[in-house]
Amino acid sequence: MSNQVFKSTGTGATPAPKKASVYTAVEHSAGNYVFREGELGREMFIIQEGQVEITKRAGGEERQLAVLDKGDFFGEMALLEDLPRAGSARAVSHVRLVQINGSTFDQMLRDNPEIAVRMMRKLSRRLRETDQQLRDLMDQTNRGFSDVPSFQEPPAPSAPERLRHAQSGMEFPLARGSETTIGRKDPVTGIWPDIDLSPVDNQRSVSRRHAKIYRRGAKFFLSEEIGTVNNTFLNGARLETGIPGELKAGDEVRCGVVALRFEIPN
Repeated sequence: MSNQVFKSTGTGATPAPKKASVYTAVEHSAGNYVFREGELGREMFIIQEGQVEITKRAGGEERQLAVLDKGDFFGEMALLEDLPRAGSARAVSHVRLVQINGSTFDQMLRDNPEIAVRMMRKLSRRLRETDQQLRDLMDQTNRGFSDVPSFQEPPAPSAPERLRHAQSGMEFPLARGSETTIGRKDPVTGIWPDIDLSPVDNQRSVSRRHAKIYRRGAKFFLSEEIGTVNNTFLNGARLETGIPGELKAGDEVRCGVVALRFEIPN
């Protein structure tokens, strides 16, 4: 595979770091789905050859939002947010893709921070284009998108699950929703995680946005956030960035040097 997986095909094309051998190449025939709307996403993709269309169901129909070419990337939102895919990706022609998981993406940003800036620019442009497409669709159908499927948060439990600090016994309840962010408060930006470990992190080993616990139905998962400086461990095993591990009652979670236990009330 070439060391330059992001080919310069127009504004917003992003050069890849030199270590391309760690990436996984996948191929799809015309008409095959790379992923479908609603699936749990753990990878993003870069097109090396061919075209991919992005679609979304609206008004009971599957509508095309964009056609992507060589050098374009897609699927990054599910990777960054740990949410189900917001749309579907289908091969228009035979395609060859570079598949990047959360751990590899994290290393890309560390090796070349310029990638993040270029991705932000391209995402901003894509957002404006998608917004205009949605406006056009609304004008054509003369109705809103109230029937567009969206991710619904499960009802909040009557007694929220929690993390308990092993040494002090301090409890940290999970957020009443589908996701709980773990980290340290940031007074400069005013961003506070759902679980602030500052009181039990004397060594400041926990990143501002360190990890996330999210629920899918009756199951819970722990995932390390992109950009975390120190590691995250589940039952003594280190988690790879962006690759979740299932979290069960009694499991040990360690963020940096802070050891916690996951508890589910009876």
